[in-house]
Amino acid sequence: MERPSLEINLPDTHQEGKLYVVDSLNNLNKLNVCPVGSQHALDEEENTDGTGENTAGSNIRNQCLFFVTFILTLIISLVLVSFVIFLIIQTRNRLDQISSRLISEKKSIEELKKMQNMILKHLNQSRNKE
Repeated sequence: MERPSLEINLPDTHQEGKLYVVDSLNNLNKLNVCPVGSQHALDEEENTDGTGENTAGSNIRNQCLFFVTFILTLIISLVLVSFVIFLIIQTRNRLDQISSRLISEKKSIEELKKMQNMILKHLNQSRNKE
């Protein structure tokens, strides 16, 4: 009895398998070497076809520019908020001073009214005696 052969001779399939393995290894190497964000930059770099444009460098420059702009915006915002808080505190102090003056003036006015009433009573009494 003859035993059936388990080997299949397909030379074309073998070549395609090698190409598939090589492509898979290349993809795996890209995933292991490059972080997720820079994979896109590498794909764009491959698509430039030698024009010399460095997209990874420009992405880093853009990120640095964004970071510097963000930090400056935060600093300016902090300064503005501090200035507003300072103005609020100064206004409150001024209002406290004005209210204390008004209270003291009110007391003075009440005392003057009492004195006026006393003077008027005294004058009325002196007229009545005459």
